[in-house]
Amino acid sequence: MIFSLFRKDPRRVAIAGLYARIADASRNPGLYAGLGIPDTLEGRFESLSLHMVLSLRALRELPAPADDVAKDLTDAFFRDMDASLREMGVGDTVVPKRMKKVAASFYGRAHAYDPALNAADEAALAEALGRNALGADAPAIALARYALAADKGLKAVTLDMLLESGPVFPAPEAFAEEGNR
Repeated sequence: MIFSLFRKDPRRVAIAGLYARIADASRNPGLYAGLGIPDTLEGRFESLSLHMVLSLRALRELPAPADDVAKDLTDAFFRDMDASLREMGVGDTVVPKRMKKVAASFYGRAHAYDPALNAADEAALAEALGRNALGADAPAIALARYALAADKGLKAVTLDMLLESGPVFPAPEAFAEEGNR
């Protein structure tokens, strides 16, 4: 009985691997240098949130147990955010308040991006990404093209593929070269 506490839960290991691959993709230097996401704490949160939204959208379209994977992945994201706040020295009494703001920000982004992604509306997505990810009034056209391409690519992925190799996101540099045409 006690030894089961020390065994690795295969489900937890798979979710941790999936989350790590999403987090790694969100740190791609091309997103910052080529697509204009600020390389700041806020910018990194925006990039991770975008990649999480795209991954969760892909899971939403897959058959069970993808919904359980999505819940576990969301939990991993919020555990990571909680740990990051604590590492930055946010006190235990303040962390729950900050986590409420993080959750509101994350779900606000998902709510803002979903309709534009559903409609493949580049202009609406560029406006939302410009406002959120870039913190600017100008639309983020290249970032919107990247997100739309990622969303399209993730629709062709199975749950097994996601869990084994993680989501595959396009190269940001390909969209930076297009610029804001």
